[in-house]
Amino acid sequence: MKCEKCPKQATLHITEILGDDRFEEHHLCEQCAHEYIYEPDGKKSGKAIEGLDDEELGALNQRQCPQCGMKFIEFRNSGRLGCPHDYDAFAEELIPLLENIHGDMRHCGKTPRRLPQTRQTQSELTRLRRQLQDAVSQEAYEEAAKIRDQIRLLEEA
Repeated sequence: MKCEKCPKQATLHITEILGDDRFEEHHLCEQCAHEYIYEPDGKKSGKAIEGLDDEELGALNQRQCPQCGMKFIEFRNSGRLGCPHDYDAFAEELIPLLENIHGDMRHCGKTPRRLPQTRQTQSELTRLRRQLQDAVSQEAYEEAAKIRDQIRLLEEA
């Protein structure tokens, strides 16, 4: 496939999501993709944060993390933070971004299928696993097999 902007071979395929069921696909060579991503007029993925004028945006882009020295503009260009402290350094800008992307500020991941339902079950499993390790280290394999079966029953419940 050829690049949209020049006759070279397209090596990057960018899908820009514009809204509900609306998106644009761009097929670009490496050089044109670099120009597209880092456009100086701020219209594409390196776009300015809405509501900021050029002076405020310039000051924002010069802010940096005190721990790793990463500047906000580096995050905007790469989409990756440099260290855990960047979340605090750029919190004001990251919070609306995360809310927009994830719909919330709190991670709500999946729970493991074998997750114990109560704290009591959790502590019982922890105690049994320690006993299992002790039994194996003492080479009490019959006792270890019984403990293993108890653990399986608790995990399945």
